[in-house]
Amino acid sequence: MSAELEDIHEECGIFGVWGHPDAARLTYFGLHALQHRGQEGAGIVSNDHGHLIGHRGLGLLTQVFSDEKDIQRLQGDRAIGHVRYATAGSGGIDNIQPFVFRFHDGDMALCHNGNLTNGFSLRRALEDEGAIFHSNSDTEVLMHLIRRSMRTTLTDKLQEALNTVHGGFAYLIMSENEMIGALDPNGFRPLSLGQMTNGAYVLASETCALDVVGAERICDIRRAR
Repeated sequence: MSAELEDIHEECGIFGVWGHPDAARLTYFGLHALQHRGQEGAGIVSNDHGHLIGHRGLGLLTQVFSDEKDIQRLQGDRAIGHVRYATAGSGGIDNIQPFVFRFHDGDMALCHNGNLTNGFSLRRALEDEGAIFHSNSDTEVLMHLIRRSMRTTLTDKLQEALNTVHGGFAYLIMSENEMIGALDPNGFRPLSLGQMTNGAYVLASETCALDVVGAERICDIRRAR
C-alpha cells in the first residue's frame, strides 16, 4: 500500500458558526457534541471584525478550555473549531487545529477532517519551491496552494486548490468576510449546513452538533464545486 494511503482515518470533527453574538461559546458546545470524533486536541478561532483570535491545546475539549477566560477572550460573531483524532506520529501542539495564518492582506483560519492521498508529494513539491511548513499535518498544503493561486477571489483560489488535492476531506476556511465549507468531489467526509433562529449559519461534521446548538438542518454538503 502507498505510504500516502496508510494513515487515512475517518475521524476529526469540525464546526463553524457565522452570525451569532456568542460564536465561540456556540462552537464549544458544537465541538462537545463531536468529541467522539477526536480526543487528541481541540481548538477554536473566532473572528472579531476581521481579526482572528485562536486558542488550542492538547487533550479533551474540557481540558483545553478549562478556564472560562479562554472562551471569553474569543470575541466576535463568527468562529470555527476542531477536535483532532490521534494518528501515529502526529502528536504535539503544532498539529492542533484550526491553524491561523497572518497575511498582509488579511488573516485566515483553516481546519480539516480527512487525508490527502497526494499530500506527501504535494508537500515535497511545495517545499522544493520554498514553502515552509509548521506542522506535519497535510492541512497546511491547501493553504499554500490557495496562496500560490493567481486567481482573484478567495472562492476561485480555493476551487483551484481543491482541484489539485486528492483524497477524502472536509475543510472549513474562515477569512475576514467569509466562512467556506468544502468537501472532496465524492463527498467521502460528512458536512452539514444548518441555520439558527437568529439567522446564523452553522456547518458541522454531524447533525448531532446542529441539534445541540438549536440549529435547523438545511442540507448536507454534497461535494466540492
